[in-house]
Amino acid sequence: MKISDIAKKIDAKIIGNPETLISGISSLNNPKNGTLILVKKQKHILELADIDCFFLAENHLEKFLKNQKSLIVNNSSKAFSILTFIFNKNNCSSNFNSQLYKKGKKVKVGKNCLFGMNVVLEDNVSIGENVSLSHNVVIKKNVIIGNNVVIDSGTIIGSEGFGNFKDENHSWHHFNHLGNVRIGDNVSIGSNCCIDRGTIDDTLINDGVIIDNLVHIAHNVIIGENTAIAAKVGIAGSCIIGKRNMIGGMVGIIDHIETADDVIISATSTVHKNILEPGHYTGIMPISKHYLWKRIALQITKLDKMMKFLKLKKK
Repeated sequence: MKISDIAKKIDAKIIGNPETLISGISSLNNPKNGTLILVKKQKHILELADIDCFFLAENHLEKFLKNQKSLIVNNSSKAFSILTFIFNKNNCSSNFNSQLYKKGKKVKVGKNCLFGMNVVLEDNVSIGENVSLSHNVVIKKNVIIGNNVVIDSGTIIGSEGFGNFKDENHSWHHFNHLGNVRIGDNVSIGSNCCIDRGTIDDTLINDGVIIDNLVHIAHNVIIGENTAIAAKVGIAGSCIIGKRNMIGGMVGIIDHIETADDVIISATSTVHKNILEPGHYTGIMPISKHYLWKRIALQITKLDKMMKFLKLKKK
């Protein structure tokens, strides 16, 4: 593409020849001639002085660029995101097709949807426009999916929830789950995730939620708008997760937990009580405010020295 055409798509100021052709994007570790390279720091500009490329940089770096070929933008991360779609060579896979799926009765599919191999849509599924379901995705009965949703390979939406009770003989018996799953607009779900349908009411994934690979969301969970969930998170039944939460990898959240809006939960934390205020929380032991946990963690590392000191004092 001409650099002038790229600049229009990302609203960039051009330094250099607008007729220059760009073949793609390359990284700082493996820079290539004729490409765009994202630079975040002044030192990167100096390191790449010998490469015949265009820099993608933010306004504050313009004074360091001098006459070097560049695209100057307000937000380099946003611009880079757009560029990854422009130069994505995998987005027209021959294995994706608007008809390549198995479907049940009364299935509704909107415009511009793409499906990988072995996608299954069960009875009464409703899918909006511009939805992409990759290989081996299963959408169980009655699930509702909004517009502009991407679901990666092997994910199951609407699976049976883990609801059981134990009788007087200590034998387990299962509750059938009669609810559905509803997914809003602009949602992204990774590979091999499981989102269970509700027991009676629906499991709900609201607009703008992004979910990494290998995430389990149990029955009746509600995920607030624009929340991000990293890999291997497990959220037990009937939790209500606030808007704009960021949940780190391998976090475990027990059932019936509520979190406020704008909560950050550090990776590997266990959440066993409600989080009612925005903030950054961490906890391998009972979860607490992040700054308190850092203080406790420092004290734990000094326990051995403290014990030796106390023994010496007794003597």
